[in-house]
Amino acid sequence: MQKLKYLQGYSDQLISQVSQLVENGNLKRYLLRKYPEQHTIQSEKALYDYVIELKNQYLKKSSPISKVAYDGKIHMVNHALGMHSFVSRVHGNKLKAKNEIRVSTIFKQAPLPLLRMIVVHELAHIKEKEHNKAFYQLCCHMESDYHQLELDARLLLTQLEIDGPLYN
Repeated sequence: MQKLKYLQGYSDQLISQVSQLVENGNLKRYLLRKYPEQHTIQSEKALYDYVIELKNQYLKKSSPISKVAYDGKIHMVNHALGMHSFVSRVHGNKLKAKNEIRVSTIFKQAPLPLLRMIVVHELAHIKEKEHNKAFYQLCCHMESDYHQLELDARLLLTQLEIDGPLYN
């Protein structure tokens, strides 16, 4: 059985099921059946618009987001899929906050629900900095299927590592 590093912490039963998909060469087929199309949000402007639309829907009163970008270095350097950075600066007698969201370029070629899950995760960090109960409740408020999508994102990462991109 191949070690499935992205599924650590999941039940032995689930890991066994995924291992069987991998061994039979069916993980890609499973993902394509569930997510037949990749999203069309390819430019950073389109990504910014998508993030702002979600933010305005769920976090209207939170501080503004100054930048949203795809970042090719995130996965390699930080072992993460997205990043939220918060910088505070003093300008005269005012304190200015700056929020940035970066999404791994892995998600340029992903299904829209998985991109949404990453964006929801990073938006939740605007209100909740830690991965605690309140954080995951906020994620589930913005995306009711959050936990399943997080698992599917891990399956996508496994697919990428084993057999390359999902979409050709």
